[in-house]
Amino acid sequence: MSDKLFYENPLTTRYASREMLINFGDEKRFRLWRKLWVALAESEMELGLPITQEQVDELKAHIDDIDYERAEEYERQKRHDVMAHVAAFGDVAPSAKGIIHLGATSCFVDCNSELIIMHDGLDIIENKLVNVMDKLRTFALKYKDLPTLGYTHLQPAQLTTVGKRATLWLQDLMLDYESLQNLKAHFKLRGVKGTTGTQASFLELFDGDENKVKELEKRVVKKMGYDKVYGVTGQTYPRKFDYNVLCVLSQIAQSAYKFSNDIRLLQHMKEVEEPFEKTQVGSSAMAYKRNPMRSERMGSLARYLISLPMNSAVTASTQWFERTLDDSANRRIVNAQAFLTADAVLTIYMNVAENLVVYDKVIAKHIAQELPFMATENIMMECVKAGGDRQVLHERIRELSQEAGANVKVNGGENDLLDRIRKDPLFNAAHDKLDSILEAKNFIGRAPHQTVEFIENEIDPILEKYRAVLGATGEVRV
Repeated sequence: MSDKLFYENPLTTRYASREMLINFGDEKRFRLWRKLWVALAESEMELGLPITQEQVDELKAHIDDIDYERAEEYERQKRHDVMAHVAAFGDVAPSAKGIIHLGATSCFVDCNSELIIMHDGLDIIENKLVNVMDKLRTFALKYKDLPTLGYTHLQPAQLTTVGKRATLWLQDLMLDYESLQNLKAHFKLRGVKGTTGTQASFLELFDGDENKVKELEKRVVKKMGYDKVYGVTGQTYPRKFDYNVLCVLSQIAQSAYKFSNDIRLLQHMKEVEEPFEKTQVGSSAMAYKRNPMRSERMGSLARYLISLPMNSAVTASTQWFERTLDDSANRRIVNAQAFLTADAVLTIYMNVAENLVVYDKVIAKHIAQELPFMATENIMMECVKAGGDRQVLHERIRELSQEAGANVKVNGGENDLLDRIRKDPLFNAAHDKLDSILEAKNFIGRAPHQTVEFIENEIDPILEKYRAVLGATGEVRV
């Protein structure tokens, strides 16, 4: 049967990285289940339950020995994935079959493994995020002095620099980084809580010894590499945590979307382009086109990711008492796809950010078309210093500006305001200084210094901690 017969998720086949796909794959999930069962059995043994070292050793020996066909057969019989894997684990570790999952509920493995997977997923996102920041840092410093038109309302405003504009993209990502760090700082496992979170089954196992129950949870969590647990739970960890995670991923998507839109607009203006390969085809009909497909894809995926936190919010708000199961199928889809999408967005972002092409002559041309209007105040003040009447000069320069604007808009001509000023004797005092007045660098304010200061004070201290992982590249597969 053709493998093209069935629908395949494009996040898996086209966009997400192998690293993130493995992180959310069944192999990792089910190995985590077995590690959790081993940690539970070993900790119960250490605290005096009738479990032998031989049983624990046999479980450890078969953590990676998963017969998926056997597990799937058990699931068809039992209609319960956790019990199916308990049975499959028992088949390869028969001496320990009777003590696997002792005192636990399904959410012991489900919730704890899901949290670990998300934590590892956040590590992947974190590394990609700082790599994007590093690439934008390089770009910003390279072009910190290059004047460009700044826009408000998508109308030419005052000048800025190409590098200063890049710091705005960079600052968005820095805010996302801070949100991510805050999320990770408060990360907790569900721990060992029992069916409704009361630990009643474990209290029974330890003959009412609450200290041993509390110690059991500490030991299991420590064996899994963590040290924090939720103080109270129902059957599951709080589903609001999923919402918090997806909100952070959404913030990253918002930043990427903003960047991708800016690049698309700049590419339309022919000032800055995303990378375009020699054999790349822009259009099936218009061979001359150089479409910004990477930025468009980034925006498309980011839009999907931005929409996902609402789904998690609904899930968190509709849980009944200690737990209902209507979250399960939903979360299998939403959580994984949120991470796969964020991963794909950052991969494209890396690719674009490290390969941007800047056309400085086009940028200079656009500045020349607008700068005479922006320089009118400077020209007027030069004439005032030479004894001119400010109000008369203001009225005349207003008239000349209107005439020059009409020449551009009505006649389709160039901005000839400077020629008009040169011909007007009212501005004689400024005629010899027009070239120096019109130098673009006179209109960029502190943009170059702001760029350097921001990077040195706020970005470099972050990136310094990640030197070992910087230098990654974003591979766009299709």
